[in-house]
Amino acid sequence: MAADIKSMDLPELQELCVSLGEKAFRGKQLFSWLHRQRVESYAEMTNLPGELREKLEAEYPIVRLQAVREQVSKIDGTRKYLFALPDGNVIESVRMEYHHGASVCLSSQVGCRMGCRFCASTLDGKVRDLTASEMLEQVYQIQRMTGERVSSLVVMGSGEPFDNYDNLVRFLRLASDKDGLNLSQRAVTVSTCGIVPKIRAFAEEHLQTGLAISLHASNDEKRKKLMPVANAYSIREILDACRYYFDQTGRRVTFEYALAAGENDSETDAAELADLLRGLNCHVNLIPINPVRERKYRRSGHEAVLRFQNKLENYGINVTIRREMGSDIDGACGQLRKSYIETRG
Repeated sequence: MAADIKSMDLPELQELCVSLGEKAFRGKQLFSWLHRQRVESYAEMTNLPGELREKLEAEYPIVRLQAVREQVSKIDGTRKYLFALPDGNVIESVRMEYHHGASVCLSSQVGCRMGCRFCASTLDGKVRDLTASEMLEQVYQIQRMTGERVSSLVVMGSGEPFDNYDNLVRFLRLASDKDGLNLSQRAVTVSTCGIVPKIRAFAEEHLQTGLAISLHASNDEKRKKLMPVANAYSIREILDACRYYFDQTGRRVTFEYALAAGENDSETDAAELADLLRGLNCHVNLIPINPVRERKYRRSGHEAVLRFQNKLENYGINVTIRREMGSDIDGACGQLRKSYIETRG
């Protein structure tokens, strides 16, 4: 299998060019073409020698995603994309418009093996990890299609980012490289269901990215019913890892809490959650779930959501209700991909 040239960092590209009989500075030119100009063929790299371009063309294909479907919300302009990977698999990405600019929610895997009970992404399991270049390409293609720069990213689409740890970290370093996309690490949030060893390892990368934990329950018993990962790591272990992350990075942690009617949305749940989070520098993001056909869970009513928010605020917890985006275009993670696969197969 050919090496993935778009996933290489600058030193690796310099080393590659030297190995092909060129000067090291060609690596910087190559990096710029791939990640600043973001061209899609070697023919466009006009300041590289023809012989080098021929060698690269023969040995190092440039990863490129193909948009196969685009849905645009009539409500808020949110755009949901289905991209085909070079091997024929498909993934989802979402572009959301905010007052501060465009934010992209991107996938880190084809499918997911975490098994969260209210998520469509995990219904058919994990197919494979995405490479760093396939994560970058979601951003590059969306910028190309809209003609507008993306100002922030959330790695919160299909897949568990920390189950694809090495590719994730490589992607984050490439996306924030000043000679490439040059996106501030502070404008990126990584969402995990709570793989404790990886949270601790991520803290030691000393990146300045935001960290979001999909918590969704206020005690281990309820969490185990919703999220199989809770059988491996307790909430207390997750919170200890979050404290370590804050100590290492100074970055406040966000807790995502999807509200399912009658499951985790009572005032008792809110009080229990507040007690867990007391003293932790954090923010709670309440998410009325998107119903998934194959799952039994229903979204909490508006009044229940407000009661939950008020209860947390009364305990001094910083909390917001996530603004619903793209509810008319297969909004939940994995829904568009699943419907596409079903209609095709």
